[in-house]
Amino acid sequence: MTTSLDRDSRAAAAGPGVFRPAPMAWRPVAVVVAALAVLLFAFAGEYGYHADELYFRLLGVHGFAWGYVDQPPLLPLAVRTSMEIFGDSMWAIRVPAVLCAAAVTALGAMIAAELGGSRRAQTLTAFGVATSTMVLSFGHWILTTSFDTVAWAAVLLFVMRVLLRGESKWWVWTGVVVGVALYAKYIVLLLPVALLVGLALVGPRKVFRDGKLYAGTALALVIGSPNLIYQVTHDFPQLQMAEGLAGTDGEANRAMFATNLILLFGPALFVLCMIGLVKLFRVPEWKPVRTLAVGYLAATAASYLIEGGRPDYTGGLLIALLAAGCVAADRWAGARKLRLSVLAVSLTLSTAVQMLLSLPVIPKTSLRDFQIASMALETVGWPRLVQQTEAAYRALPAADRDRAIVLTENFGEAGALDHYGHGLPKVYSGHNELYHWGPPPQRAEVVVALGIDRNRLSADFTSCKVVDHIDNRLGIDNPEQGVPITVCHGPKKPWSALWPAYRHYNAYL
Repeated sequence: MTTSLDRDSRAAAAGPGVFRPAPMAWRPVAVVVAALAVLLFAFAGEYGYHADELYFRLLGVHGFAWGYVDQPPLLPLAVRTSMEIFGDSMWAIRVPAVLCAAAVTALGAMIAAELGGSRRAQTLTAFGVATSTMVLSFGHWILTTSFDTVAWAAVLLFVMRVLLRGESKWWVWTGVVVGVALYAKYIVLLLPVALLVGLALVGPRKVFRDGKLYAGTALALVIGSPNLIYQVTHDFPQLQMAEGLAGTDGEANRAMFATNLILLFGPALFVLCMIGLVKLFRVPEWKPVRTLAVGYLAATAASYLIEGGRPDYTGGLLIALLAAGCVAADRWAGARKLRLSVLAVSLTLSTAVQMLLSLPVIPKTSLRDFQIASMALETVGWPRLVQQTEAAYRALPAADRDRAIVLTENFGEAGALDHYGHGLPKVYSGHNELYHWGPPPQRAEVVVALGIDRNRLSADFTSCKVVDHIDNRLGIDNPEQGVPITVCHGPKKPWSALWPAYRHYNAYL
């Protein structure tokens, strides 16, 4: 068996419209997809909700809207629909996340087949995608990247079919996917822009003479137009949100950009991605899709410079690079047992580390001794937070309880109080979309404030007293641990005048 990818490709390197994909290895890919779904469902009920999940649930329960200041409407709608079908539970709202992870895994294998990858290369790609930190994370938690990454993978597959097969009908389907994806996350627009930049730089430039490219573009704009209308009629809140993210999180994200980029797939898989990036420039048969490599570089640069330094915003492009890298690795290994063993050991170790980073595999009672950087830590302690807030409210005199509200710093706290709380007054927050659900009524002269800066409260109320601090009782140092619960009396100004100072647009952390 030939082990040089460049040598193996000579016979097929005839240009767009001639190259044909390998037969799809549906059976082994389906096994990987099914195993991923079983794994994700097995851990779906562990630990607790992520703050984003509590927020999506809160938005969904509140009622449908065409848009929000921080996102389009699809995720809250999907969470609400899943709750209607499966019930109001942590497992239920994660069903769409599992389906998204399964879809991305299958699409990754299809991209490998499009590149001429063998049955083994396709299976390797599916396994790599399924065990990446990014896919395990958005497959376990329902996140903004869950639906978004499915769209990126589908767009990449369709564009490759145009460029490798010469089938321009896929431009139309690309437009459909982009238009629908605009209801999940606006960043999807960066993908076609980056790919078009790549086409302009490295070709094939003849696609710009294809009318179906422009038909697909028009279709994307028509399908996604309600989102654009919402932005125009609401003073472009997404720009305000982007400014908030860049101001509060941008510097820290950029400082950790390289580390976070590698952790998206894990070190071993990231090496395969970089191999794929290089091979896209060097393999003759892949010349028509070199725009993928240029597009990745352009999109990553834009993510670093413009989008608050978040490499996960463009992580979908890594799926195509991983597929190319897996095809290259498969041909490099050939039938050599030593090389196959190196691949197997590397992926096994990588999978173990990525599961540790992405899934709640450690017993909750043991987390105190394993406080690694993991999103799972952020899900611990919500019921306890609600219990302490309820205790602070019940400790108020009856007259104070009648004129009290709860004010939270972030949407995670507000979502937890809505889900777990019993007998609490209405909850308000100035965080992202929740700001527009205020201000509190003028009769609200007593505030149970959760996580609000003490200086802010002292400036706005005649008296404030810290009555408790959040303690998850597990020794877990997460964002809510140690947060103060403060009771304040006597607002110094009407709430309509105080409320603007509580608005803040940023991510949970």
